Amino acid sequence: MGIALITGAARGIGLATAKRFLADGYSVAMLDIERETLTRSLEAIGEPERTLALHCDLGDPRAIAQAVAELKARFGAVDALVNNAGVAVFKPALETSHAEFQRTLDVNLTGPFLTTQACVPLMQPGSAIVNITSISGLRASALRVAYGTSKAALEHLTKQFALELSVLGIRVNAVAPGPVDTAMAKAVHSPAIRADYHDAIPLGRYGLEEELAEAIFFLCSPRASYITGQVLAVDGGFDAIGIGLPTFRKDFG
Repeated sequence: MGIALITGAARGIGLATAKRFLADGYSVAMLDIERETLTRSLEAIGEPERTLALHCDLGDPRAIAQAVAELKARFGAVDALVNNAGVAVFKPALETSHAEFQRTLDVNLTGPFLTTQACVPLMQPGSAIVNITSISGLRASALRVAYGTSKAALEHLTKQFALELSVLGIRVNAVAPGPVDTAMAKAVHSPAIRADYHDAIPLGRYGLEEELAEAIFFLCSPRASYITGQVLAVDGGFDAIGIGLPTFRKDFG
């Protein structure tokens, strides 16, 4: 069917996306910095002929080049690239160190830039790239100065690549998740934060990893053949509204 490379694929949205591509007949290269978690995930999937584990730190340009070379040697091509891997630092802006800020940019922004550069020579017209940005890149969020800035820049990088790769017949889009029930969210979102999100999201809940995977897969599929340079917020309506939702729910829900 095709070949997909998914970064940050050992768990969470990346793993759900890998499973979605596999379900549609793709072979999938799964890249992650967490070697043991990646190994366990591939063992659980149980598709050794159609999967490839790539241990890689996206903050290391040489490691990215090596990973894509391994993919080329195994599968020979890339039909879909999902730049999902990311890191986050949850600190006030004035307490975020230069090293923390730079590491976040290296992984969340420069990593997708270099991975895309490395993969495009393996792509054909009709191939697609999806970058995973964030609602935090569309609107400011407390304690996310590095993360939000990196994701806002990734949105613009998406549009830059959409323009330049259009002449090669390659589409480039982004998915901006709202709060999703990932292991990371469960670890860092307190009950109070979860209640705040409930009050701010029209659909009144966190998203599921599988719901994000469906949106990503759609944008990579031929069904999205006339869509490029776009950012799709998969967020339960979070980015679409202003104030007043809790009152509206109380009065009319």
